[in-house]
Parts: sequence; C-alpha cells; structure tokens
Amino acid sequence: MRRSLITSLIVFLGAISLFGQEEKEIKAAIKHVTVFPDRAQIMHDAAVSLGPGKTILRLTGLSPYIDDQSVQVKGEGEYMILSVTQQNNYLQNLEDSPEIKSIRSQIETLQMKTEDEKAAIEVLKQKEAFLEANRAILVKETTFSLEQLKNVMELYTSNMEQVTTNSLKKTRLIKDYEKQIAALQQQISAKLGKQELPSGEIMVTVSSEKTASAKLFISYVVLNAGWYPSYDIRVDDIKKPVAIVYKANIFQTTGVEWKDVRLSVSNASAGINGDIPKLYPWFIDFNNPAPIFFRGARMSDSVQEKEAPMMMTVNASEKNEEAVPAAALPPVAKQVGETTVSFDISLPYSISSNGKVQMVEIQQISAPAQYKYVAAPKLSTHAYLTANIPDWARLSLQSGEATLYFENSFVGKSSLDVNQLSDTLAVSLGTDNSILVKREKRKDFTLRKVLGSNKSDIFSYLITVRNNKAVPVKMDINDQIPVSSNSSITVEATELTGGRLNVETGLISWVLDIKSQETKPLILTYSVKYPKDKTIKTE
Repeated sequence: MRRSLITSLIVFLGAISLFGQEEKEIKAAIKHVTVFPDRAQIMHDAAVSLGPGKTILRLTGLSPYIDDQSVQVKGEGEYMILSVTQQNNYLQNLEDSPEIKSIRSQIETLQMKTEDEKAAIEVLKQKEAFLEANRAILVKETTFSLEQLKNVMELYTSNMEQVTTNSLKKTRLIKDYEKQIAALQQQISAKLGKQELPSGEIMVTVSSEKTASAKLFISYVVLNAGWYPSYDIRVDDIKKPVAIVYKANIFQTTGVEWKDVRLSVSNASAGINGDIPKLYPWFIDFNNPAPIFFRGARMSDSVQEKEAPMMMTVNASEKNEEAVPAAALPPVAKQVGETTVSFDISLPYSISSNGKVQMVEIQQISAPAQYKYVAAPKLSTHAYLTANIPDWARLSLQSGEATLYFENSFVGKSSLDVNQLSDTLAVSLGTDNSILVKREKRKDFTLRKVLGSNKSDIFSYLITVRNNKAVPVKMDINDQIPVSSNSSITVEATELTGGRLNVETGLISWVLDIKSQETKPLILTYSVKYPKDKTIKTE
C-alpha cells in the first residue's frame, strides 16, 4: 500500500513538472499583409519577456482560415524555438467586428432612451393620480363659489390634457425605439450567423536558459482574401500618349480586420505547387482507352479566362514614357523578381472583413501609342479607336478589365488582353462618333444572270467613310465575301478599290489615311456562280 502511494506521488509530480511549464497569451497586431490573387500572407511581430525554462506562447484572435503548412516563426534574442503548432479554438470566438460593435452601441443608446421615456411616463402617471385624487376632494368641497369651482376645474382639465398628451407622445416614442431595436438586433443576428467563427491560434514553444527579452516574427497564409486589377485608360488627344492608371481591388472575409497595416499586392500564385510536374510512361493496349488524369476541382477554363485576377505592372522610369499630370498617389515601391512582380504601398490601409472591395491606385504611366480606327461596316456603322502600344512586353502588362475615357468623356468598358503574340499591343478605346461609316447596296449593279446551266449572282456595295475630326486619321476597314466549299460554286471578287483579299478566309481589308473633313468611297463587288437548279444563300 505504501509503495503504491509512493508510485502515485511520483507520477503526480512528474505530471506537474510536465504541465508546469509557463504559458503566455500574447497579442501581436498585424504589421504587414501581402495580398495574392486568391489568398494573403499575414505578418505579426511581438516582444515578449521570457523566464528560464520552457514557455508556450499563444498568439490568439487570428483568422480560422489559416493554411497550417504556411506558418513560419522567426525570433531574435537568447532563446530557442522548439516547436510551432496551429489550431482553431472553437470555445473562443473572434471579437465582434467594428460594424457589429457600432450596431450594439446603437442598441444600447436606444435602450437607454426607452428607459428614460418609461420613467417619464411613470412620473406622468403619478401626476395624473394626484390630479384625480384632488379633483375628488374638490367636488365634495362645498365652500367654493361657482366661479372658484369653474377656475379649479379648468386648471384640472388643462393639466390632465397636458399629462395625457405627453404620455401618448412618449408611448409612441417607446414603440418607435423598440422597432429600431428589433431591426438592429435582426441585423446583428444575420451578421453573427456569418461572423461567429472560431479563433485561430498559433502556439510557439520556446526555451531559454535565463530571463530574456524575445522578439517573434510570425507569418502565415490565409484564404478568403485576394485582389484583382482594373485600369483606367484615358486618351485626351490622339496625338498624345495613352495614359493608363493601374488599380488594385482588394477584398477579404478572413474574420479579422486588417487595421492600419502596410499592404503589398503581388501577382504570384501562392497556391500553386512549386514542384515541377513529371511525365510518366503512358501505356496503351488494344481496347484500352487512354488514361485520364484528374487534376482536382477547379474553375472551368472559360471562367478562369474571364475572372482570373491578373496584375498589370509598369515601369514609370522607361526612356520613352512621360509623367501623367494627376493627383498624387500613395508612395509605392515596385519589386520585380524572377517570376513575380509586387507593389509595396507605404501608407497604411484598413481593410474590413466584410468582403467589400477596396480600390487602391497603384501606378500611373504614359505609354507612346499609334492610334488607328477600325470598322466592320457589314456588322456595325461605328468606328472603333484602337491604341497600338509598341514593345509592350517591357511594361509587364497583364490582362484585366478597363474603363475607357476619350476626350474627357466616359466611353464604356473594355478589357486589356495581353494574350497576344505580336510586338504591338492593341487596346480598344471604344467608338468615336466623329468618324462616320456607311455600307449600302448598289442596286443598279446588283443583279442575276443565267448563262447556260449556271446562274451568276452579282452583288455590289458602296462603303463610305468620312472623317469629321480636325486632324487626319488612319483607319482599317474590314469586310468579306463568301468562300466556296463546293467545287460547283465559284466566288470571284470583281472590284475592291484597292482592298486586299485573303482568298482562304474571304476577308477584305483596306488601310486608309483620311484627311480632316475628307470622305472616301470604297466599292466592293463580287459574283457567285452556281448551277441554276440549286439555291444558296449569297448574302
């Protein structure tokens, strides 16, 4: 029995020594956030005083969407980092967001107003009871003259009317306050349904031989955050360079507000595996289909091409670029790596965890461009202005949505598509009403002929282009003739007014230099020959 007690005591003391190591909860504000297209890297730093022995440092109040494989901890001081673990504490929820706190504050204010009005109603009730009691006494009193009784009753009536009116007003106010409180509480319930999240935690076990001052640098990657680019493309005069403003649209629903943090945006794909893909032998045999390898769930290619956030990067110090007069932007440092580009914004920003997009202007450039109008009068009577930027690869541009401004007017939305193999990047700048384009059939030259066993349909069109601008313009006109896919059908272009025909595609192009206030006519005539017992669609 004694030996058993000694053994239990030894085990108990051992447990005390095991769990008796000091544990400290630390709070470390977010210092820097690097936002990638589909996630973000969060960085904290904290100063801690350590005693001798082992200490578990718990950083709490973090996002529950941490990628546990991304957690990194570095330190400064005379101590050793033994281990790092990450977990979600489901017994401790994240603190209310500033929006929730504001709603709670409004509810408290309304509740206090309600209490004040209820207290005032109680006072009015006491006053009413007092008046009623005294009225009963006055009615029984027989020493008052009729005139005196009349004055007393008038005084009673006016006081009772005032008490009743004030009581009714305050009752209505209370109902209004209660409605507002109910609406705010419903708003909180709706938001808390999304916001009652577990608290993310990172535990760092350290060891020190003596009392020491330690500094920790903690970083990790969170999901539910990202950014995408957008652009303002402005042309004030087709004789001047095109001005491009690059903007980063940042959003996050990590559950934690980024308050007054230094921001960076990067086009790096943090979620892509860094291992080089390998090809393995592909064996085939009779009646065995080729193997299909599934790469995991992801968005369809069509969605990715449309929505995948990309980053536009520019170099404001290029030789041929000019500064664009504009409002001052926050100081930004551009970092160009081997495969990535990032922008470091020096001014602090606050990004709420409500998913709302916050736009940050990153950079402005002025790129030399050659302007040209393009029209397809068969499909549209509009002339589209394009800016052709030579040697565009040096600007490190990426694809994204663009808002277009021409001659100080908003003209619409477009996209900056850099998936081009040519050395010149063509950017659409919308339509220009100063260029008129018209395509009409020449009825006198459009006819049908029958020659033996064949018939020939002849079509002729007049394309008219007029430049109402005060400056000359360059313009490409595109049209087409049908292409035969049957040896019994012959298509021939008989008149093109200098246009170039691609016989394989049937496309015709004219390259024009049009002076100010000049009108240029173009004639397109073609014939289609086919057996007279057949019917085809020739226009």
